[in-house]
Amino acid sequence: MINQTTLKSIARTVGIGLHSGTRVELRLRPAAADTGIVFRRTDLDPVVELAASAEAVGDTRMASTLERDGVRIATVEHLMSALAGLGIDNCYVDVDAPEIPIMDGSAASFVFLIRSVGVVEQAAARRFVRVLKPVEVREGEGSMAKWARLEPHFGFKLRFSIDFNHPAIDSTTQDVEVDFARDNYVTAVARARTFGFVNEVEALRAVGLALGGSFENAIVMDEYRVLNTDGLRSGDEFAKHKILDAMGDLYLLGRPLVAAYRAHRSGHALNNRLLRALLADASAYDIVSFGTDETVPQAFQSLAFS
Repeated sequence: MINQTTLKSIARTVGIGLHSGTRVELRLRPAAADTGIVFRRTDLDPVVELAASAEAVGDTRMASTLERDGVRIATVEHLMSALAGLGIDNCYVDVDAPEIPIMDGSAASFVFLIRSVGVVEQAAARRFVRVLKPVEVREGEGSMAKWARLEPHFGFKLRFSIDFNHPAIDSTTQDVEVDFARDNYVTAVARARTFGFVNEVEALRAVGLALGGSFENAIVMDEYRVLNTDGLRSGDEFAKHKILDAMGDLYLLGRPLVAAYRAHRSGHALNNRLLRALLADASAYDIVSFGTDETVPQAFQSLAFS
């Protein structure tokens, strides 16, 4: 049986917010079984808690933002991706600012942080959301269409295709699948960084976004090439980062998915619409646990922290 997990002790780090540009102290704390992932704004009095859930997602411009009664915690997707990839069910996420720190633009720093304190198994079965029939959301038509889909699958795999019509991206792998029955989150996904374009920076900063962006926490491109002196970490880093983001967005469901995810040109907004469409159809999913090792999908044996 796969049981729930939490951290063995408190993990702490400091960074800056990608969009706010402000200093952020982050603490990951152990939580009891069935707590889920709960974000806490510790700079407010009283402290405001925002549980990870699809319904709590508000602003999805360039990031996934949790909102409650006017309180926000932005850019949660990279941390949520690391928690999903390492199979962490229960955790308090304390931040003293309205955004999770961006670190190096990937999930690798959060993986290191979690591994530095270790993970403990809890005396409660992990509960999964099992997709029973296809659910799809779309935006646009023809070659400009964006879409995301969940389908029944005994495991967890994600396939993402991108199309940015940019020389630096077009020269890389643009259609990637990660199947956790064979792939490992830490090596296959976690190090893929977020990316952006120089010609968009001024417009983004005018609306209060990307104020903390730099070569240290993003892949930056001009009209033709990658400007980072160290180049790309892999030939599929752009598409892999979209899978990293999708994993974080999907984990805002509050439980891991037993499903296949497929998307083309999707983003945070469409991923959240997909979760809401799933939850709106009670016949499309059920909640399950796996009673014996023989019944556990191989994907989640691979995802389990070791």
